[in-house]
Amino acid sequence: MREIGIAGAGLAGRLLAWQLARAGHRVSVFDPAPDAAVRHDGRGAAAFTAAGMLSPLAESDSGGARVAALGWRSLALWPQIAAALGEPALVRREGSLLLAHRTDMASAQRLLAHMQSGHGCAPQPLDAASLAALEPALARGLQAWLLPGEGQVLPAPLLAALQAQAPNVAWHWQQAVETVEPGMLQLADGRHHRCDLAIDARGLGARPPLPLRGVRGEILWLHAPGVPLQRPLRLMHARHPVYLVPRPGDLIVLGASEIDSEDRSAVSLRTAVELMAAAHSVLPELAEARIVHLESNLRPALPDNLPLLQHEAGLLRINGLYRHGWLIAPALVQDALAALGLAAASLPSELETSHA
Repeated sequence: MREIGIAGAGLAGRLLAWQLARAGHRVSVFDPAPDAAVRHDGRGAAAFTAAGMLSPLAESDSGGARVAALGWRSLALWPQIAAALGEPALVRREGSLLLAHRTDMASAQRLLAHMQSGHGCAPQPLDAASLAALEPALARGLQAWLLPGEGQVLPAPLLAALQAQAPNVAWHWQQAVETVEPGMLQLADGRHHRCDLAIDARGLGARPPLPLRGVRGEILWLHAPGVPLQRPLRLMHARHPVYLVPRPGDLIVLGASEIDSEDRSAVSLRTAVELMAAAHSVLPELAEARIVHLESNLRPALPDNLPLLQHEAGLLRINGLYRHGWLIAPALVQDALAALGLAAASLPSELETSHA
């Protein structure tokens, strides 16, 4: 049994705490947030402001082979994690749809050409009848492809479950960490927490020494009773990778802008109008949907937009999940623990998966 200190209670921090505590280690987590509650004010972890799409095919265009490989592994891990939490319904894998208006066919074909198929999954073109059978509420005349195997998670309940069901973890809220060094977390109030292993999962809070930048994302929540949507949709758009993701309670999450800016202000008029117009163009019944709320947040990104995993004796850094946090986090955490020689203990048999 080891004494482990974790700086940061976002997605990576909670996954690490949950797995390490289940393996019998003593874990303490420090975070500046006031409590464990999921926040939608743009001031909490980036994982709070996310649609939770699991899209290794679609994201392989921007993330490349490494992100795609981590994504396919995480697709296998998420259902097992949710089952171990007793919440299997928090993960769905019914595929997603890539949509394009005829005017955007060239962009769609470029994206399809760069998708890196894996695990026997490749984009499947759909004719009008097949598309109507899958999603009858969609507008007619769309070009569409099924991205099989992809899915989604429900971020807020999963974050809550990971925190609530981490046995014997000491959660220290309103405790910012100033620096993370081998075997020690230095708190902002001057105190030190010494441990066998210090883990830095602070996102943007980890700079310096990491050369991180914030990438602004903006999403809208719509209440759309009577508008059937079974799976995530991704729409080709001139400015944004637009997506619509169904949530329980007749909700649809609409996003997302991607702006290299650390502006944490409210969602802009331009983004809101563009996203809602794009959504309405593929789901006409959204005309009477109600806007529940809008939110923005910053995603931590490194210069190459790829995730970082650094480890040495007594220290682990995990960061730079960018826009791929929910897609890659389980596999990235698995790699981190394997590098530290903790994989076998931290991943119970029901959570183990191949490294294909």
